[in-house]
Amino acid sequence: MTQRLPEWLKIRLPRPEIITEVETMMRQKNLHTVCESARCPNLPECWSKKTATFMILGDTCTRSCGFCAIKVGRGLQVNAEEPTDVARVSKDLGLKHVVVTSVARDDLPDQGATQFARTIEALHAENPLTIVEVLTPDFQGRRHLIKTVTDAHPEIFNHNIETIERLHTIVRPQARYARTLKVLETVKELDPTIHTKSGMMLGLGETQDEVVATLRALREVGVDAVTIGQYLRPTMKHLPVSEYVTPEAFAEYERIGNELGFAFVASGPFIRSSYNAIEFSKKVMAERLAAIT
Repeated sequence: MTQRLPEWLKIRLPRPEIITEVETMMRQKNLHTVCESARCPNLPECWSKKTATFMILGDTCTRSCGFCAIKVGRGLQVNAEEPTDVARVSKDLGLKHVVVTSVARDDLPDQGATQFARTIEALHAENPLTIVEVLTPDFQGRRHLIKTVTDAHPEIFNHNIETIERLHTIVRPQARYARTLKVLETVKELDPTIHTKSGMMLGLGETQDEVVATLRALREVGVDAVTIGQYLRPTMKHLPVSEYVTPEAFAEYERIGNELGFAFVASGPFIRSSYNAIEFSKKVMAERLAAIT
């Protein structure tokens, strides 16, 4: 039986004319957004603000996570023009903070790391003051592939832990909890100036103690920012929702995260990795300007 959504999980109404404008620009360059592919509930709000998370390397993932609505299968051919197209559309939209993610590409020798690097470089070349945030797969924990991305100097490197350790094999069967932590730790080792970020979903059967333990583990590897949101089942084929976490509980996790020393914590039912990413980038931009002056 499907659970009735509580009052605090009402979807925001879109602004059709601006959503159409963003969508048209994406389709003209054959670009994908995770907003559409993952059926994000924040799409109307974010697109109405002319913000979107670009999804490079196609729209087909080689992994089958139990929570994700992105289609699974053999990866598409890598588009050599994609980095330039992302940079130009970002400039046309006037974006100050660009988020670039991708499907997992375990089929590629470099698992897509080079395309991430080329996209970061193109964005910086086209828009020198734009904050670039990447939300990457784990590259199977290979240090040299992580280095390929960090050498391109994104301002923010995001890699989601998604859930607590106990539920990891159910939620992310082809990923590893310890590997995710190691990826984030490796980024800081390779370039301490890069801000690291991670996110997790609640409502899959975790306990409060397990959530707090995960937050502690993220801080121990130097993660700067964390996002915590409600898992919403995209289709009946995906993992069921165990619990709709209350706004009060999310507020408590935000308090705990701040107490643990994160530079930025976003915690709430509709929070997603890229939602209101601009808020954290204000801190990054302030640091950049301070360094220049």
